[in-house]
Amino acid sequence: MGGDLGPAEVVEAVKLVLAAGEPFDPIVLVGDQAVLEPLLVDAGLKGHAGLSILHASEVITMEDKPLRAIARKKDSSMVRCFNLIKEGQAGALVSSGNTGALMAGSKLIVGSMEGVERPALAPAIPRENGYFILIDAGANPTSEAVHLLHNAIMGSHYARAVLGAPSPRVGLLTIGTEEGKGTPLTNEANELLKKINGVINYIGPVEGFQVFRDHVDVIVCDGFVGNALLKSWESMAKFIKNLLTEEMKRNPLRMGGYVLAKGAFDAMKERLNPDRYGGAPLLGVRGNILKAHGSSNRYAWASAIRAAEKIIQHDLYHRIEQDVARANALLATPSPDGAVK
Repeated sequence: MGGDLGPAEVVEAVKLVLAAGEPFDPIVLVGDQAVLEPLLVDAGLKGHAGLSILHASEVITMEDKPLRAIARKKDSSMVRCFNLIKEGQAGALVSSGNTGALMAGSKLIVGSMEGVERPALAPAIPRENGYFILIDAGANPTSEAVHLLHNAIMGSHYARAVLGAPSPRVGLLTIGTEEGKGTPLTNEANELLKKINGVINYIGPVEGFQVFRDHVDVIVCDGFVGNALLKSWESMAKFIKNLLTEEMKRNPLRMGGYVLAKGAFDAMKERLNPDRYGGAPLLGVRGNILKAHGSSNRYAWASAIRAAEKIIQHDLYHRIEQDVARANALLATPSPDGAVK
């Protein structure tokens, strides 16, 4: 109910997903029933066996203060969704609402995953020959080395779920691939990640030159660096699109060339389209939660819903929890000299 384009786009997204005819878990639309029911009628979805409405009388808006909204709006669509996840009545939650409220409610109501101190955002970003997972993309501007280790495990499992990578290659983002070339945080994280190689497929430090090459499937960093990288990529993608459009319109000869190469330009546009995966999961809480863009249209929403289904099928939350426990146990194992590794 709190997205920029309103619930009509969500209903149209559900229509797109259900029209594909693929096996799908039931979908529950949580929000104002008086608003949602007419939309379902208009979309021809009224009475669909795989679709239901859970009424919520309140909405957390983009202007609401996150903690205050979570505390006061108990019957908001977002809080009702949190409770569905907490009580095990839903396998995944997708929201395009207030990001701060989504993160606050995820921790306060759903709760943090056992062994994980800080949840992280993990969007999929296009690169050469496919996509990579960026984690953390902004949930935690400051981090400790063990948080980056947990990010690596969570990002690896998400890459398996949505990218289909059987053994995702995990890299730690720094300023050089040589050992010791980085900040105290990245150097310490590198040493920890090497100790859990086997839990994940860690290939070592990577630098900016390698980010958009077919080099890794998961890029691990703190939220400050990740958010800067994400927004820089989004800005660059828009710049390239606008630059190509501007240059193609300079003269009739170029316009003719554009017509001949339209298929290639359309393919590039699709590759750079942020709607491909529709948002990012908040990994590290006791359930599967995805944050869609606030301005998500029906296609972005449909992508996010499909990603949620893949997450459910992968049993993402439980698999992450198991590997975090394995990694934490490895780190706590005493070394031969009696010190903790």
